Amino acid sequence: MEQDKLEAVIEAVLFTMGSAVEIKRLAEVTGEEEAAVEQAVAGLKKKYEKRNSGLMLIMLENAVQLCTKSELFEYLVKVARVPKNYVLSDTAIETLSIIAYKQPVTRLQIEHIRGVDCSHAVNRLLEYGLIEERGRLNAPGRPILFGTTEQFLRSFGLNSIEDLPQLDSAEVEDFRAQAEAEASSALGETLNVEV
Repeated sequence: MEQDKLEAVIEAVLFTMGSAVEIKRLAEVTGEEEAAVEQAVAGLKKKYEKRNSGLMLIMLENAVQLCTKSELFEYLVKVARVPKNYVLSDTAIETLSIIAYKQPVTRLQIEHIRGVDCSHAVNRLLEYGLIEERGRLNAPGRPILFGTTEQFLRSFGLNSIEDLPQLDSAEVEDFRAQAEAEASSALGETLNVEV
């Protein structure tokens, strides 16, 4: 393999991995001898230094890693501290509300309340760090219990779960009637389709 191509392959692997990769592993991936890989790494290192790049290569025992220069840390911190903007669908908000008020709760219990599958919404909420696993229910299959996280509290400006708005009994009855109407409507549509 030509030197430029070898350097490009090594650079791509290091960028993608984000962590240190052993010279031996780079040799296996590229099909080149370890000495050729070491030479390509040295060439890459010089290129980064020469063009005053924000990146550099560091050697860690018998491995190499692509990383940012430490003198640029202050700029990276500014980007890392930018709060994430989550866009929650109505389904995710409904699912999150159920978890917040009923926690700890299983996926099956959430689905029983919502009347539909909630796998995608639960996975999205886990990904955003708004909910977490809280153990397992002592029942057949040992289903996972979910609850809200500190990130949930921060995101919604709450100090604790006790700060969640309380619903009065009239509101609860209103919501129950709406949910029952939606469920029977959906059941009617299903029956019409099946006939």
